Amino acid sequence: MTATPSDLFREANERLTRLTADAEAGSLDPAIELMVGALDAGGVIHAFGTGHSEAFAMEISGRAGGLIPTNHFALRDLVLHGDREIGVLTPALEREPWLVEELMATVPVGENDVFMIASNSGVNGSIVGAALWAKERGHSVIAVTSMEHTMRVEPKHPSGRRLADVADVVIDNLAPYGDTTLEVSGGIGAGAISSITAAYIAQLLTLGVARTIADRGDTPPMYISANIPGGDEHNSVLEDRYRGRIRRGT
Repeated sequence: MTATPSDLFREANERLTRLTADAEAGSLDPAIELMVGALDAGGVIHAFGTGHSEAFAMEISGRAGGLIPTNHFALRDLVLHGDREIGVLTPALEREPWLVEELMATVPVGENDVFMIASNSGVNGSIVGAALWAKERGHSVIAVTSMEHTMRVEPKHPSGRRLADVADVVIDNLAPYGDTTLEVSGGIGAGAISSITAAYIAQLLTLGVARTIADRGDTPPMYISANIPGGDEHNSVLEDRYRGRIRRGT
């Protein structure tokens, strides 16, 4: 392959086109229904991802054009809101299942909340552990993962399960094994795609929830940009409804 910008565009466009067609055919409807149901019940949508998959959680929670009753939690919450020292935050931490109880103790979880968990590989201990924690407490779990990748690697959680095995709804991000889409030299890959497709999936889900709420005559609880006049005021009023339930910050 020549691995040009046009090649990467083709790879991205092909996958985004497939995701669009699938969404229009209703593939995301089960996830959207869980999200709307949680909001209708007064719940919050919790989003979690590690490594580059954290970008998915950031697309779901706390951004302009996004849903306000959303909460993004991360491994660094062990330090920011827990009792761990900063030295615990190593690249290998995402593989560890022991941290789940400590991490979830920092998350303001309510009984009607739904979890959205993203992981390209879908096998790391913290990811699978968080999904199991949610399911064991009666929460629905929506997974975004690469089915091609996850089925070719061994689970790292003691349960022997993958994120896709635990979740109620599984959304394939269409990333290939290893994530890269282009070969540049001697088997070396570039053009990682999972962040692009996951961000698009997050926006499709957000749009689906907002449209569902609007179609029945209600106003969806959406952020507007804080960098336009009235943005802060609009957002603050709606955030106050979920005070203590959603966390904004680093």
